[in-house]
Amino acid sequence: MSALLEFENVYASYAGAMVLQDVSFHIDEGEFVGLVGRNGAGKSTALQSVYGIPQVRGTIRIDGKPVTRKRYAPAGLGVSLVPQDKGIFPNLSVEENLLLGRAAGRRNDWTLEGVYELFPNLGRGSKRPGTALSGGEQQMLAIGRALMAGPRMLLLDEPTEGLAPVIVDQLTDALREIHGRGVAILLVEQHIGMIQKLTSRFLALRTGELAAEGTVDMLHDREVQEIIAL
Repeated sequence: MSALLEFENVYASYAGAMVLQDVSFHIDEGEFVGLVGRNGAGKSTALQSVYGIPQVRGTIRIDGKPVTRKRYAPAGLGVSLVPQDKGIFPNLSVEENLLLGRAAGRRNDWTLEGVYELFPNLGRGSKRPGTALSGGEQQMLAIGRALMAGPRMLLLDEPTEGLAPVIVDQLTDALREIHGRGVAILLVEQHIGMIQKLTSRFLALRTGELAAEGTVDMLHDREVQEIIAL
């Protein structure tokens, strides 16, 4: 497989406060990888760095093209971010929020009907304001909007935070289906059981540094447990 996303000696900071330090890893085309670590380890910052939200030094490449110096836009190269706050526009309907995903301009097979098939609740409430949905439905909407951009990779930041177990199960099934359609996924998630169900390998951050990586069966090793403290 060829690397779709690469971090090479990446440092990231906010207002001069360093969060990531010398982080290097790669995600291959079609992979499903978990990004784990304690709160404050830098997991969200790693995802946001792809979009240049913090100040970034080092090199981040998508399909071999550098995005850290603004030469290429991540969404246009097929990498969509689903942020922890979901980013739902309150003055737009569910359908209008979804259609914003088309702004990336990538030709793709995802349609409104396809998203509604994946998340039936969105279809039933397509004319409602996006923020009138439940927390779980808003997460579905955020993922659906990212899919409308035609991603080759999804960056998901704690999609199950605060959700009921039945919704977590629905999202788990949806992510498995999305991955089955060839979309690579980098998943930040505190539910290690979900990481074990869905991913093939993990990356573990500790205080902004890549402290461990390996296959998911290593997540219960004592050394890894000390890093992620779950």
